[in-house]
Amino acid sequence: MLLFEVNSKLGRRIRITRSYWAMIITKKHPSVTNREEDVKLTLVDPDEVRKSRCDTSVHLYYRRVDDKLICVVTKHLNKHGFIITVYLTDKIKRGEVVWKKE
Repeated sequence: MLLFEVNSKLGRRIRITRSYWAMIITKKHPSVTNREEDVKLTLVDPDEVRKSRCDTSVHLYYRRVDDKLICVVTKHLNKHGFIITVYLTDKIKRGEVVWKKE
């Protein structure tokens, strides 16, 4: 069952299921618990989007939230995609800048 699906800044329809979100917040990154709205906003209105250096279909969407950056890692498949993970960080990873807020 879907938790949400949004149109990203790059024109992709990005989705995540309830069960996968539960796995992210319980096993991978508990610090993003209750941050679903921040995740949606990061996909729709990011500060910056970068392409992964290892996999060109993986994109990292960044947005400043308080004193941290939220990073939403997605896999793009044609016009669709899905969230791989979400985490809070202090810095943006290296990789090709695909889009940046003016």
